[in-house]
This record gives sequence, C-alpha cells and structure tokens, in this order.
Amino acid sequence: MLRVFAPAKINLCLHVTGQRADGYHLLDTMVGFADVGDWLTLTQGGAGLVHLSGPEAGQLVGENIITQTLAAFGAQDIDVHLEKNLPVSSGIGGGSSDAAAAYRGIIALQGRAGDLVDAAKLLAIGADVPMCAAAIPAHVQGIGEAITPLPNLAPLHGVLVNPRQHVATPHVFHALQNKQNAALQDLPQRLDDPATLLDWLLAQRNDLQAPAIAAAPVIADVLAAIAAAGAGLTRMSGSGATCFGIFETASAAQAASAQISAEHLSWWIVPCQINNGVNVAPQAMRATT
Repeated sequence: MLRVFAPAKINLCLHVTGQRADGYHLLDTMVGFADVGDWLTLTQGGAGLVHLSGPEAGQLVGENIITQTLAAFGAQDIDVHLEKNLPVSSGIGGGSSDAAAAYRGIIALQGRAGDLVDAAKLLAIGADVPMCAAAIPAHVQGIGEAITPLPNLAPLHGVLVNPRQHVATPHVFHALQNKQNAALQDLPQRLDDPATLLDWLLAQRNDLQAPAIAAAPVIADVLAAIAAAGAGLTRMSGSGATCFGIFETASAAQAASAQISAEHLSWWIVPCQINNGVNVAPQAMRATT
C-alpha cells in the first residue's frame, strides 16, 4: 500500500496568449502548490476500483480521472481510495492533481519510482496533469507541455476561497473575447524573495478572471472579501471559481480565513502555504485486514 498527497495547484497568474487550430488555448502561467489537498491510498492486488471518502466526495459523478489514469498505465490491478478534500471543478487542479498523484503511486508500485517521463500520456489525460506530476512551482507554457521548474520560488502565505458555485471551464474560455494576450513579463531574478515575487505577481493577471466573473458574479464578491481581509494580492486561480489571497504572515492568513468564514458560512475557505515544498513522494503503508 502507498499513500500519496495530491496538493492544490494554484495559478498565481495565467495569461492566454493564443489558440491553436485544433482549439487548444496557449497559456503562459506560473503555478504553485499548496499544503492542502487530497490523499490517495493505492493498494496492489485489486481490481482497478476507486473508492471515495472525504468532505468533497459527494461532488464527484461519472467516471473519475483516476480510473483513466489506471487504464493509461496498465494498472488495473491497483485499487485507489481517494480522500477528497478539495472542491471539484474549482480551478485549483483537484482532479489533475489526483491523476498525477495516482501516477506517482503507480510508477512506485511498478518499480519505476522517480521515472517521470510519461508526459505525453499524462497530457492526454488532462492539460494540467503533467505540471502536477512533480508538484513543484513552475513556469508553464503551450497547452501545458512546456514546463520550467521554479524550485526556488518564494513560499507564500495564502487563503483559498471557493463560493460553492461551479464554473464550466469550456464556457469561460469560449467567453474570453481576446485570445491573443501578452505573455508574462520576464521573471524577476530574486524569485526566492517574497516581496520581489509579490511585486512581480501584482503586475501580472488572470485573463480568465473577467469572463468567469461574467458567468458567476459571486467571484467578484469572493475577491472583494479577500481584499477586505487584508490580502496584498487577490486573484482567481485557473478558470475559477476558487480565488486566493496572499498575506504577509501565516497568522495574518489564519485571521483572514477566520474573518471570511464568519461572514460567509457556505463558502469553502482554508488558509494554506504555497511553494513550501510539500512532500508528494509516495509513502509506504502497512496493509491492514
């Protein structure tokens, strides 16, 4: 048995720079990974079944991306228990990170630990899956296949907020009027300095934020609530609806989370640390009977 962490993926900024003839959008994004996420337990000698638990498991319907991952890597003899803690379809890569975690567990059980070379198969499962495979901060371009790791990206104190309203990713991309936007500005030399990184992030944007707000105006309310709680940066992640705020200290993030939670009882709200080197290596477990 192996236990694997699937961290939330945060698009610290996301620029849409074009669209290919096949319809895929070209992105230029900086991603970080938080210390909150889902947990997968993989057990060899099973029948390729996926079992669900956790506070967000009820949102999952239909075929799970983990089932696709098991099939793609010939691992139908592995059962997976998914503890779902992240909201589904919320712009923080929950499904993609789950698939990536399943992949890390599969190759460990198959004796290929550390051999993260199956980028084409991962990309076929989902555009965000390759960037989640190593789960380290990165500069990602193209349709998700051009990944430049940024291991020295400064850790940030954040709060994640989801208003419990689903926003369909295809609808948001379709509603984006301009598909030819400027790329990210040149990365700063001092990526390891939080103040320098924050200043640079403030000059970037998420091109999907405006069309997502048009589809779900509550996203604007989320951003306003995070800003009112004292965030130095507020932005939507991915195609929404989850938004994040960056704070100077962990205690400030904790206080902001408590403040927003008291004002919005139905929202999903969690403080976190981003880019803090979360451990996503599969952890061996003893089988129980």
